[in-house]
Amino acid sequence: MTLTSKSTSTLVEPQWGPAKWIPWVPWDTESGSIPFCAGVCSGGIMTGVEADSFDEPAFFGAVAGSGARALLIGRQALIALGLSVMTADYDYWLHIDDMEAFNRALAQFDLRPSRPPEQARATGRYVLENSHKIDVLVARAVPTVDGTRVAFDGVWQRRQSVHVFPGVVVTMPSLDDLILTKRFGARPKDAEDIRLLEVLRARGGS
Repeated sequence: MTLTSKSTSTLVEPQWGPAKWIPWVPWDTESGSIPFCAGVCSGGIMTGVEADSFDEPAFFGAVAGSGARALLIGRQALIALGLSVMTADYDYWLHIDDMEAFNRALAQFDLRPSRPPEQARATGRYVLENSHKIDVLVARAVPTVDGTRVAFDGVWQRRQSVHVFPGVVVTMPSLDDLILTKRFGARPKDAEDIRLLEVLRARGGS
């Protein structure tokens, strides 16, 4: 990958260029190389979710244009980095003051919040959903399973931007911080995602 520093953020240009869809490459156990792809395998091409009417480029563009401090986390962030994982959901970590802007931007997709902002601030999370599901974390800080406190403001300062479609960029945590967010839980899939991210980091990823 080529990396370009941009003040508090990093612009990551994937090896395959700005387009998100690339041929699937199997895991190479000898070299430790990782498969660069985008999720569910279909006809030799990996895609993040099954094809439907959801306009993912428009969705990511709406988030980017919302003005909200929103970080893509979860498996969609791994997909944006080119890793072979499966998910149909989207996960964001959002600044606690930016829920209204985020919700307004996504209203065009008929994504409805599960609770009003004041309740979401009290619980630290909420969901936007219709036929798709957007899990939104709004805590100022979250502990990992081993007790490390991860603060949103610090993660935001170290953020990176990744091209996922032509002209479309998503903002997500740095690779080190993305690994930390995977330690918020202790599910088997989190351990597998951490393994993939650590291999990417060892190979010089962002």
